[in-house]
Amino acid sequence: MRGSAKMNHLESLARHTVLVADTGDLDAIATHRPRDATTNPSLILKAARDARFEPLVTDALSRARDTEDALDRLFVAFGDAILALVPGRVSTEVDARLSFDSAATVEKARRLIALYEEAGHDRERILIKVAATWEGIRAAAALEREGIHCNLTLLFSFAQAVACAEAGVTLISPFVGRIYDYHRAARGADIPIAEDPGTASVRRIYRYYKQHGYATQVMGASFRKADQVEELCGCDLLTISPELLDELGQRDGEIERKLRPEDPTEDPLGAPLNEARFRWDHNQDAMAVEKLSDGIRRFDADARTLESLVRARMGGTAG
Repeated sequence: MRGSAKMNHLESLARHTVLVADTGDLDAIATHRPRDATTNPSLILKAARDARFEPLVTDALSRARDTEDALDRLFVAFGDAILALVPGRVSTEVDARLSFDSAATVEKARRLIALYEEAGHDRERILIKVAATWEGIRAAAALEREGIHCNLTLLFSFAQAVACAEAGVTLISPFVGRIYDYHRAARGADIPIAEDPGTASVRRIYRYYKQHGYATQVMGASFRKADQVEELCGCDLLTISPELLDELGQRDGEIERKLRPEDPTEDPLGAPLNEARFRWDHNQDAMAVEKLSDGIRRFDADARTLESLVRARMGGTAG
């Protein structure tokens, strides 16, 4: 991140946590220089509509066989450009319509990895983003055995987090902001940071993973406020929008580390989750059930809008 004689909160945060840019905006990534970057259909749709990135879009579509191939190439084209700007990894998301189809998720992930390798990138620099449904977690477990690393997204319940760790996935992305949104709406008022259920969820997962020896990394995501980011200082990774990165960079001084690997957990190690237990435990969290379904629908809606844009650009080519 950008250096200065006087430390700011962003630089202080970076001492304890790997900072990841949550955007498809290449200029914002070039400005902030994070280690990694994450994308999703909503972010790629926004970037694909931006005139600054028209040459990238045109080139990707010119090499596509059909609409599905064009979407894959467009996602990888932005990922390829991002990898030229960051030293670490980029996350690229599988189509939300595959969230309940393990076999199709595996095939799509292999296709995306093949395109990245065709572009000259080692698969170690790619994280395939998969929704943390039971089917998505099973697909991720299979992909990890093939050396394809996964980022399990749309994660809201503790059951999802436990199942991901047991599956040996590389990384999870608990959605702080969307958990906060749900509880704020239920309360009808803002929630003080000390009572924020979104940050509390990440703390619980982080402590459980560390104390029970899971290698899966925790990357807090979907932030609404800079204070939420700071509350998770010390988490393995945090993926942050350019707007919040800017705000953190404008706050002078140092911040306190809040999460440490030695922090105790109140959750004992239980028996491995089977499908029935996973579905039951996840079902007991009404917020998680609602937000997982809503998140899949929202990503699918943006992916379908992007699909329509691509189809129009390609002159109606079927896919």
